Amino acid sequence: MDDQNKNLILATVLSFIVITGWLIVFPPAEPPLPAEPAAQTTQDAATAATPAASAPADAAPADISTQQAEAGRVDIDTPKLAGSISLLGGRIDDLKLKEYHVELSKESDIVTLLRPAGEQDAYYTLYGWAPGGTTALEDVPGPNTVWAVENGTKLTPSTPVTLRWDSPAGLIFRRTLSVDENFMFSIEQAVENTSSAAQRMAPYGVIARHGEPQDQKGFFILHEGLIRQVDGELEESDYSDIADLSYDEREASLADVQQVEENGWLGFTDHYWMTTLIPEPGEPFTSVVRYADKADIYQVQFRLRAQDVAPGATASATTHFFAGAKEWETIRAYEKEDGIYNFIDSIDWGWFFFLTKPIFAVLHWLNALIGNMGWAIIGLTIVIKAILFPLAYKSYVSMAKMKELQPEMEKIKERAGDDRQKVQQEMMELYKKEKVNPASGCLPILLQIPIFFSLYKVIFVTLELRHAPWIGWINDLSAPDPSSILNLFGLLPYATPGPESILAIISLGVLPILLGISMWLQQKLNPAPTDATQAMIFAWMPWVFMFMLGGFASGLVVYWIANNTITFIQQYTIMRSHGHKPDVLGNVLKGFKRSPKDAK
Repeated sequence: MDDQNKNLILATVLSFIVITGWLIVFPPAEPPLPAEPAAQTTQDAATAATPAASAPADAAPADISTQQAEAGRVDIDTPKLAGSISLLGGRIDDLKLKEYHVELSKESDIVTLLRPAGEQDAYYTLYGWAPGGTTALEDVPGPNTVWAVENGTKLTPSTPVTLRWDSPAGLIFRRTLSVDENFMFSIEQAVENTSSAAQRMAPYGVIARHGEPQDQKGFFILHEGLIRQVDGELEESDYSDIADLSYDEREASLADVQQVEENGWLGFTDHYWMTTLIPEPGEPFTSVVRYADKADIYQVQFRLRAQDVAPGATASATTHFFAGAKEWETIRAYEKEDGIYNFIDSIDWGWFFFLTKPIFAVLHWLNALIGNMGWAIIGLTIVIKAILFPLAYKSYVSMAKMKELQPEMEKIKERAGDDRQKVQQEMMELYKKEKVNPASGCLPILLQIPIFFSLYKVIFVTLELRHAPWIGWINDLSAPDPSSILNLFGLLPYATPGPESILAIISLGVLPILLGISMWLQQKLNPAPTDATQAMIFAWMPWVFMFMLGGFASGLVVYWIANNTITFIQQYTIMRSHGHKPDVLGNVLKGFKRSPKDAK
């Protein structure tokens, strides 16, 4: 590889690492926390929970917390979920994830996903019917309708619950809720017309979120906010994008309305958790995103087609509601077994999805086989290096041949002097004669960039690495190495500086230091470049990487150390097989020698 190609690749790699590292170590400032909204204490909040401005909600109660307490609740209890359903509006508004804790300690609180209106960061779902034709608003259930329990006492995977509300016009509404062993609710909405007049109405569902979530990561690599599938198109929008929607007069709010012909779903996605409204596959519906700016409420809605209900007839519609953790295996099963189109893409795979998806699939398989995610990452590294080995072999062979041609190249430079064009021309003739491709050594480095980025994406966004231990002190592969050189890796009784401290960047753990050493030793397979500037850059590179990756997830640093180690072994073996014995120790010692001083 000639000097020009080396500089190009070096600049590319360093730029990538510096930009990524800077954004991780010094992420963008988090937005200020929104003021606590007066949860449904204004007409704006009431309207925000309706399917359309043409069907306004009942006047919001003055104290919704009191109203909810008086209406009562139905408990939810499954292997993975705990919570309750409010009979005020029949809202699913209290939900916790039993298997996931807020912090690494098992003594910490379990994750709360949904919260009722009236609490800080209220987040809930509700269902109803929008009137049409001659059907009056007061004859359909709304967000503040008080339901009664007709069947069931607790919602479990084996015991569904049916709620009932009788309207003044003689309509009997029933809502039957069921839940599986994981995170999927099924909601059947039915109406029986016992009146003497035909009725017309459309079922709808809403997820409402009061204010932006306070625990957003704010990283460029992660999407948090709206996610929805509109037939063949997947849409992702940040909360700021929702707040910038155009005003829709029909919706009487900032809104984006799209028609889904066959396959779709919509909801809100966080780092590891998600809520999603899912109409039946093949069912057309209206997909709506709304923002009530005065109440600061974000909403997603589905509206099914209006149904005509003749006297004595019954109409019904069944939809689904996902509320839980973004477990790859669980979500994939919903896509494959229940036909939820493209549901696996609710996990943020990023631009390199063609790499992140197979990388995670292999990592998941290795973790199931080995039983430890850290060793699975090392196994994945071996698999990747094995796939790239043919290309690496050609690269190392080319580099070995380039070393053999080094004397000839020096002679060309001496003959041509300062005539760079002549040097390049004679070099190309030499390469052609000896059948050497100087650029072939660049390919493994270029391929490492998207693989590195893809693995970083996998480790950062996928739930399976959250709080996943490896060995000893590495008890969370999704977090940086907790050890620190500042307290001699725990030998001194001092706490390490937190991420907000300026000392955090030099608070290096064991893994980042091993990373720097592995890169440094890999460089010592070859003598330092003769060009002084290039030699200096290469000499600093391992330590720049060490500091830049010090704040990265431990899982990524484990991958990089394993990658460097395997690369060292491969390159050393190939060079030996071509008659070149790398003088690693000699190159190390030369690196410690001072350059002779210029004669005065």
